[in-house]
Amino acid sequence: MKTILIIDDEDKLRSLLTRIIRAEGYEVIEATDSKSALKLIENPEIDAVLCDVKLPDGNGIEMIRLLKAKNPLAEIILLTAYGNIADGVQAIKNGALDYIVKGDDNDKIIPLLTRAVEKSQLQKKIRKLETIVAKRFSFDSIIGRSGPFLQAIEMARKVAPTDTAVLLSGETGTGKEVFAQAIHHESSRGDKSFVALNCSTFSREILESELFGYKQGAFTGAHKDKKGLIEEANQGTLFLDEIGELPLELQAKLLRVLETHEFIKLGDTKPVRSNFRLIAASNRDLKVESEEKRFRPDLYFRLNVFQITLPPLRERVKDIPALADHFISHFAEQTNKKDLHYSREFLRRLETYAWVGNVRELKNVIERAVILSDGELQTESLPFDIQQTMQAKGKNLSAFSMASIEKLHIQKVLNYSKGNKAETARLLEIGIATLYRKIEEYGIR
Repeated sequence: MKTILIIDDEDKLRSLLTRIIRAEGYEVIEATDSKSALKLIENPEIDAVLCDVKLPDGNGIEMIRLLKAKNPLAEIILLTAYGNIADGVQAIKNGALDYIVKGDDNDKIIPLLTRAVEKSQLQKKIRKLETIVAKRFSFDSIIGRSGPFLQAIEMARKVAPTDTAVLLSGETGTGKEVFAQAIHHESSRGDKSFVALNCSTFSREILESELFGYKQGAFTGAHKDKKGLIEEANQGTLFLDEIGELPLELQAKLLRVLETHEFIKLGDTKPVRSNFRLIAASNRDLKVESEEKRFRPDLYFRLNVFQITLPPLRERVKDIPALADHFISHFAEQTNKKDLHYSREFLRRLETYAWVGNVRELKNVIERAVILSDGELQTESLPFDIQQTMQAKGKNLSAFSMASIEKLHIQKVLNYSKGNKAETARLLEIGIATLYRKIEEYGIR
């Protein structure tokens, strides 16, 4: 309901205004003095205030600040018997929407109230959306209470209020972008832009134009000026996912931007300034990459001021039930299914699977299971490879089989690399996903 507060000690005028405004479909609350008005204004339903300048216990122009302090989203219109420019200017400075003269401007009251209510309700909608967004991207919304994961959250909370560059490391699907969003929204830049780019998605040429922008005519097809993401992130946060995929030439240009906060667009000669916070993420070990000259050491040291490593899902098994509940609820709502739950065996399979794709893979598996299920989620709704892996784990391997030799060799290389799976996969010359599948298949621990 659209609600108006009228503050006026003249009973006849206040009653007349009340009848007129109610006839337009508004709810009206009345006050005769400042004291009662300051109590009533705390009602969050109030959208607009009509306030007389001369009150028995105060001045309407001074009242504006007090009313705004208690209800910032309410719009205030001042009424006066004798208008003067100085009072009108001061009223607007104090936060009033408008200042009108009784009698002379009566025909303006309803149009002004309509505008005031629309503005107030729009501000309330924006505030509500901001609250939803803040809740969605807050650290409290991140699901996970296992030890290593809580440590990562605590580190992220501590660095969030600063402007320090953050390097998020961890396997694909561990939630690096979720952490980046939370760090941004908990920072002083939280109300500014969060600009994200996956460096593994584009070629070097496209990456350069996306990051730095270009001037019209810089190359064939550059028909107009384009802002780069670095410029778009000014005063906000730039999130570069999979930064280990960034070509070496662009790494040098990025390093210069981080040191000088300036860059030059393609086809331009004038530098552009951008004050942004950088959050980078990688599923590679950038230290190893820099030692082997696949990543610039100077950029690595510039990024590695504050590194947070996100543990893989197989190392936070205790979080799987909560994650599963969250995804089941989410997809049940999307598919309009009710009373979904999972069997004990279904959860056991989730808790013993290797999850090479981590939380992202779990989300996809749950989505599939929800689509296939009605009521209880059973193991039959899980992908075949999960069921097959579970069956393979129970088998005893012959000492003479190739599988037994392969298992032993993988175990030796894992021991040699001190458990570093990325390094193990490199030495074995196989993909990291293949390594995890074989670790799960052979039950290597």
